[in-house]
Amino acid sequence: EPIFFCMEAALALAERQLAGGGALVASKSSVVVTQAEAPYVLLETSMGKIVIELYWKHAPRTCQNFASLAARGYYDEVKFHRIIPGFMVQGGDPTGTGKGGESIYGSKFEDECHRDLKHTGAGILSMANAGDNSNGSQFFITLAPTPWLDGRHTIFGRIASGMAVVKRLGQVVTDSNDRPVDDVRIMRGSVCLTPSVSAG
Repeated sequence: EPIFFCMEAALALAERQLAGGGALVASKSSVVVTQAEAPYVLLETSMGKIVIELYWKHAPRTCQNFASLAARGYYDEVKFHRIIPGFMVQGGDPTGTGKGGESIYGSKFEDECHRDLKHTGAGILSMANAGDNSNGSQFFITLAPTPWLDGRHTIFGRIASGMAVVKRLGQVVTDSNDRPVDDVRIMRGSVCLTPSVSAG
């Protein structure tokens, strides 16, 4: 089975914690990663692996939030709670209701919409929100162009590998509230230095 090499990023985090003065007993919930440590995020889902390239240049706070939450294990075992075929796959809420989730900043944080980034097709990673400047932990991945979301939701990455998995997620059976009938979830999230895949 292909293995995504995220060990270098984990080691970098460990080294930084040790350099900070002590053993690796620092709470995982306090990890904050940088662009150098997390240009990519790996989401191991119940339907396969997805590698995301983060747009740190355009949305630094949003990328830091998402990558840090992944490194902390915040997204582990979290459901994709809303899926609309031909539109998007939404997740990132530990409550599974679509009403929960917190950012690493302790509250909601501001949008980082950039005029150069648009929802032009499938595979765009964007923040779910409840209006202006209400970002937390929830995100969505587009399944098609969604231009009406431009300027309203922060785009902060794209699918670098695993688009076939995203397409399969977008085809699951859902109920009248767009919730998957059978749970599909993120089994584990982690940060990566490279999107490369190697046999192992």
